[in-house]
Amino acid sequence: MQEEILNKRIDALDRKLDLLLAHVQEQKLNTEMVSDLVSDFQIIGKDAYDSTVAELDKRQIELHPNEMTDLAVTFLRNIGNIRKVMEMLEMGMDFANDIGPIANETIIDFTKKMSEFEQKGYFEFAKEIIPIADNIVKGFKPEDVRELANSIVSILTTLKQMTQPDVLNTMNNAVKVFNSIETENVPSYSLWKFMREMNSPEMRKSLGVAVTFLKNLSKTS
Repeated sequence: MQEEILNKRIDALDRKLDLLLAHVQEQKLNTEMVSDLVSDFQIIGKDAYDSTVAELDKRQIELHPNEMTDLAVTFLRNIGNIRKVMEMLEMGMDFANDIGPIANETIIDFTKKMSEFEQKGYFEFAKEIIPIADNIVKGFKPEDVRELANSIVSILTTLKQMTQPDVLNTMNNAVKVFNSIETENVPSYSLWKFMREMNSPEMRKSLGVAVTFLKNLSKTS
């Protein structure tokens, strides 16, 4: 019985020893991997350093240790400011992400509106206005434009009065009557016929309008 117990203990010790050896082997492999990695980084760092030194020498740039130290100190001193800048940049990116869909919708609406204007002929109409502007520039001097600017209030007031419904209706009737007259076949009137026409109600009303207009005009002048 004791021999059996002893054999079990020896087997347990063997298993523990195997586990310990396996762990040691694993640690050894990890140590070798870290060592190889450090060696690789050293090689890469040395190559990068040599390349940087060669490039700086090629460009005739000198780096002094004091300057590098000052730069490092300045960087460390402004870590807080750099963090704030990064936070602002992050906020800006968030804002851009939020405003992006709205901007896209605005661009789409603007494009649709421009297409609608083009279909209605706004752009073609605006294109035809350019020759009119050229003719105005060619036909008027800067002095004429200054005089127009000085008189623009009076001109607009006159236009406002001319666009009153009564005035427009009278002008429209006058144009219609003029267009209805056959100017090539206008009958001739003798003095006697003219005097008879003057006694007609239509002519007397027209003379009354003309005389009233002239009298009121003389009062305003």
